[in-house]
Amino acid sequence: QVQLVESGGGLVQPGGSLRLSCAASESIFSMYQMEWYRQAPGDQREWVARIRYGDSTAYADSVKGRFAISRDNAKNVVYLQMNSLKPDDTAVYYCKARRTSRGTDYWGQGTQVTVSS
Repeated sequence: QVQLVESGGGLVQPGGSLRLSCAASESIFSMYQMEWYRQAPGDQREWVARIRYGDSTAYADSVKGRFAISRDNAKNVVYLQMNSLKPDDTAVYYCKARRTSRGTDYWGQGTQVTVSS
């Protein structure tokens, strides 16, 4: 079982930046895919970004050009750099990992991001 721990959330003003971290309990070097999702109160969980083995990335249209996903294989950490934050970005952000293309999904506990003046 992969343990994932998110951190880096908090309160930020509109236009500000935050960097979220997702620390994994095992090597992420050969992990098939790691993703970020978010869930605002009353809404369904929404996919945000993913990074695959080989470092290909993809983003939801709502965050494209503002967010960037990356990883540090030596530290077993995946990051989500969030710039030009908007109130609509307010949500609990979750990390998800999958070892293989058809493998089990593992989730972290989430970290709260609040964008407000």
